[in-house]
Amino acid sequence: MSLAEIRTAGYLALPQMRARVGECLGTSRWFTVDQSMIDRFADLTGDRQYIHIDPVRAAASPFGGTVAHGFLTISMLAAMSYDAIPLPEGTETSVNYGFDRLRMVSPVRAGSRVRGHFTLAGIDDIRPGELGFSWDATVEIEGQDKPALVARWLHRFYLKDVT
Repeated sequence: MSLAEIRTAGYLALPQMRARVGECLGTSRWFTVDQSMIDRFADLTGDRQYIHIDPVRAAASPFGGTVAHGFLTISMLAAMSYDAIPLPEGTETSVNYGFDRLRMVSPVRAGSRVRGHFTLAGIDDIRPGELGFSWDATVEIEGQDKPALVARWLHRFYLKDVT
């Protein structure tokens, strides 16, 4: 099964996933991080630092304009993963389990487009019906050499009807 077929189907048999450890299993579509999104995130989190919400003052900062919150970029991994990551066949639900490592490498300027790349780093059998997946995630900024962030992202997948 090709990766395009996997993304269309949304599911992949566990043996096929195990065979693809070390491979990039998907790249999300591009997302525009505009000032409106940054402002809404600032309102939601209460992080209203001027580099995020004041274009005039931020223009004189080392960033040369407003930038997205690092946590906004991190939170976008969820939407990016829905585009790119196939689920193990039989998945009932999955949860974000955290990060083993995470670095915000480059700021995301307002108006930039970003997308996520997801390499399957490992699969652990936690207990019957529960799998631990680790992903090497990179958020690319369109037109830039350095990514916005790099991370080892952990998920738990819970499978249906495991006896």
